[in-house]
Amino acid sequence: MGAMTSATTDLRTRAEEVLATLAGPGARLREDQWTAVHALVAERRRALVVQRTGWGKSAVYFVATKLLREAGAGPTVIVSPLLALMRNQIEAAERAGIRAVTVNSANVGEWEQIYAAIDAGEADVLLLSPERLTNPDFRDRVLPRLTVTAGMLVVDEAHCVSDWGHDFRPDYRRLRNLIAELPDGIPVLATTATANDRVVVDVTEQLGLQAGEPLVLRGSLDRESLRLSVVCLRTPAQRLAWLAAMLDTLPGAGIVYTLTIAAAEQVAEFLRERGHAVTAYTGKTDPDQRLAAEADLLANRVKALIATSALGMGFDKPDLGFVVHLGAPSSPVAYYQQIGRAGRALDRAEVVLLPGQEDRDIWAYFASLAFPPEHLVRQTLAVLDTEEPMSTAAIETRVDLSRTRLEMLLKVLDSDGAVRRVKGGWVATGAEWFYDEERHRRIAEARKAEQRAMLEYQTTDMCRLEFLRRQLDDPDPGPCGRCDNCAGPAWRTEVDAAVEAAAGERIHRPGVEVPPRKQWPSGMAELDVPVSGRIPAGELAESGRVIGRLSDIGWGTRLRELVGPEAPDHPVGQDVLDAVVRVLAGWDWAERPVAVVGIGSRTRPHQLEHLARRIAEIGRLPLPGMLEPVGPRPEKHANSAQRLAAVWSAFAEPAFEVPTGPVLLVDDVIDTGWTATVAARLLRKAGATAVLPFALAQQA
Repeated sequence: MGAMTSATTDLRTRAEEVLATLAGPGARLREDQWTAVHALVAERRRALVVQRTGWGKSAVYFVATKLLREAGAGPTVIVSPLLALMRNQIEAAERAGIRAVTVNSANVGEWEQIYAAIDAGEADVLLLSPERLTNPDFRDRVLPRLTVTAGMLVVDEAHCVSDWGHDFRPDYRRLRNLIAELPDGIPVLATTATANDRVVVDVTEQLGLQAGEPLVLRGSLDRESLRLSVVCLRTPAQRLAWLAAMLDTLPGAGIVYTLTIAAAEQVAEFLRERGHAVTAYTGKTDPDQRLAAEADLLANRVKALIATSALGMGFDKPDLGFVVHLGAPSSPVAYYQQIGRAGRALDRAEVVLLPGQEDRDIWAYFASLAFPPEHLVRQTLAVLDTEEPMSTAAIETRVDLSRTRLEMLLKVLDSDGAVRRVKGGWVATGAEWFYDEERHRRIAEARKAEQRAMLEYQTTDMCRLEFLRRQLDDPDPGPCGRCDNCAGPAWRTEVDAAVEAAAGERIHRPGVEVPPRKQWPSGMAELDVPVSGRIPAGELAESGRVIGRLSDIGWGTRLRELVGPEAPDHPVGQDVLDAVVRVLAGWDWAERPVAVVGIGSRTRPHQLEHLARRIAEIGRLPLPGMLEPVGPRPEKHANSAQRLAAVWSAFAEPAFEVPTGPVLLVDDVIDTGWTATVAARLLRKAGATAVLPFALAQQA
């Protein structure tokens, strides 16, 4: 016993020496950190660590890596979801003398050199994205070797493996197979900051961590620096005006989260117009621009990034002074994860939620992207029941799923063993597959419960941080003493009328450009549509315009009233016609249209005919006719190929003389863009020299 105690003492001493190289002189391991390090290094166990952001989970696996390597173990493999997280981890590893390398889509040219370094024992850590595990070449050529030689496996942000969690990534499911193939005695560490009891159970099951009684360490989710507030304002203009007025009073630099890309871009533009140094950061932002934006925030060269959830896991700024949400996330777990970016190394950081009535519509849209129903899954498996691999684009012509949902489904089926990704596409394995309808139903119910909880969070008189901690099943929640419910309101709700008017003008400023389709989808011959490749110049539409997007924080609500699923077939109001005039007046077309042509509607024919006629009257242009739909109403389809096939024969040749010159083509909604593309092709073939699509709204 004495020798064991001495060995343990020596191990802890060495562990804290390594920690000092990571965190600075005088750093000491917390008891839970030491418990995890000891379990991994001395006992070679499997562990799940659920601790708040900033607790020091990366210190656990870097210290354990150093000790395992000194004991002769192979390199640690860290599966991490984001490049930003990898960059931060590599920098931290280097401070401790740990040689870390990464294989990802951004460094393809270095892969061979990296593999050679791993084989030669010159790398201590290999960081991988979960997507790399599904790459056929990596899976067949590199993964078997890593499985045999790895000294430890780390699954960072492990809640991503669970579809109960807020950020499910289907590629994480392959980790179960990887863990099952590890030799005995290889420690496995899974870490996350955001997992309630249900997710903890699911993570241990999905990763197969149950073997050998895994160590589960759950700590307090209290964040002593955070001061949480909710500011309820009636309109989007008031919320934007409040932000513009208060941004400079918020401490340091921070993040303003929005629910949609459109909102992020609108908010950033308005704040810049008001003199604030801010940058938009979304899923559409170019990767190099993302890096530059992150660097600017880290160096305090901007006051804030106006971001969607694209800026989340992996961004580490210990002195982040605030997180503001314009619109509430749909889950308390997701909200806690995002506000956890703030105040890691500060005594105080501000967290403010500005909820909106439109939040629920946005939640409903994202909920519609859930796991597909069984008949579409069975259809996908039937399509793949051939000997030849099939590309995702080819599957799309046979299965009516959007590209995003189809790719998610294929990854889940791959991890479940029903399909396999190979060079050239996907093949079915023939393995029996079970559709767990009950699980998906319970997940949908859980999502609705989370949405109700977020609404309750906005109105509760309970300590706000305690409310969130209870939602995450914190083992010991209690009042924080700092939030607006504990300590009283921290922010005024009055808004300057002039700033509110300016905000209202900006978010209700109509006009969004819609780029034209320039390429036909692949595989259209399979759907009896005789087109392929680039759309010929003589058939192209020009760049189009809409008043706004259905997801806009300004026009979105008004446009959904006009063209939403339950919208009546009423003529548009004067406010909308005024917006139409403003958009058309600001359109920098090369040549003014010589006529207006409307697209006939089966759902709102009077609205469309009235809109086209009024535009023609206002512009003093002829309205030679409407492109009338023929045959039954096309079904609503989810992907480009199926949508194009549905509208290809949906319109008759123009029954009127099409004038020579540019034609303004009027519709109610631009969704995939294929209706406007097919209609433009008909008009161009009938003599129009250009077709300028205009619609009330864009779906995105």
